[in-house]
Amino acid sequence: MSAALKKGFTTGAAAAAAVKAALISFFSEPPRSVDLLFLTGERKPIEIKAVEKISGHEIQALVVKDAGDDPDITHRAVIGARVRLSDSASLVIRIRGGKGVGRVTKPGLELPVGEPAINPGPRTMIQNSVTEVFGQFSIQAKQVDIEIFVPEGEALALKTLNPRLGILGGISILGTTGIVTPMSHEAYIATIRSGISVAAAGGADTLVFTTGRRSERAAMERFKEFKTEVFIQTGDFFRAALEEALVRPEIKAVVYTVFFGKALKMALGYEHTHAARSELTLQRLAEWAYQTTGSRDLEQRIAGANTARHAFSFIYPGYRDLLARVGEKALVAARSFSKERLGIRIIILDFDGKPAFDSAVTQFFSEVP
Repeated sequence: MSAALKKGFTTGAAAAAAVKAALISFFSEPPRSVDLLFLTGERKPIEIKAVEKISGHEIQALVVKDAGDDPDITHRAVIGARVRLSDSASLVIRIRGGKGVGRVTKPGLELPVGEPAINPGPRTMIQNSVTEVFGQFSIQAKQVDIEIFVPEGEALALKTLNPRLGILGGISILGTTGIVTPMSHEAYIATIRSGISVAAAGGADTLVFTTGRRSERAAMERFKEFKTEVFIQTGDFFRAALEEALVRPEIKAVVYTVFFGKALKMALGYEHTHAARSELTLQRLAEWAYQTTGSRDLEQRIAGANTARHAFSFIYPGYRDLLARVGEKALVAARSFSKERLGIRIIILDFDGKPAFDSAVTQFFSEVP
């Protein structure tokens, strides 16, 4: 039995922990770790990398983000908080973004244009950290100016979708609960949702869904007239991405541009296209091959193929009717997942990223089980 995957914490939790460590250091010895209240109600210790006293009124602390066993661009990134205290008649908390924290430049996200990309969840954890420390040391009223910064944030942001979402100058400080669950789909679906919101807010009514960077490059070459924002990488989330599109009434149509392997799993009605076992998908494709072409030889070659890509080499360009059948079934599944409320177009790419099938220009035959 494999070991359980290690949970981690988000950039938002790292920022909140840094704020808490800096605040504690005004009234006590700098802590080596802080006990952080997550938005799930759990408490967990987070190690503090460093605390530096800048002046009598200003202290900064650094935390190394630990994403656990979840693959994450920001894993091991340094997240910092610079905290300044000043007199005030009441408790005032001000949060801003510093170096390496992006700024929102397009509408459609959780934050208004012009705001630093520090999402509501992290802001709540930061505020909770402040009130906890002030309660611990019986501080009634202060103005707390907080600057969150990420020393390598600008470089890290280039590896994310932030520029496309209109978040410029650094990464986003994220986290709905503060806890990173390995292999959790929540973060990816949240990214899809954000992309759709930005596209809709920018006036788009048609989205181009792709499953990854290669299919996206091909789609961008095909639809050069479209704004960058309408291209959404959905990964394996076939059904979830379409359901997210339904949330925005502005969106009327989706063009799904995929390579054959993903199209085949879509055609089989899989909600998540990573889940299918290869031998089962190829067995069903072999059945369709015989039903469509009457060729036992083609059926056997597909049944013996190593991968869907291998099978595609037998199908295209010689058996376009079979390719069209896969495309039609993918179209039927997409229409079902979108509750027949979106215009759906399916484009299947060849090995070179050129359209091999396009439902907008193909005459379909009647559905065969």
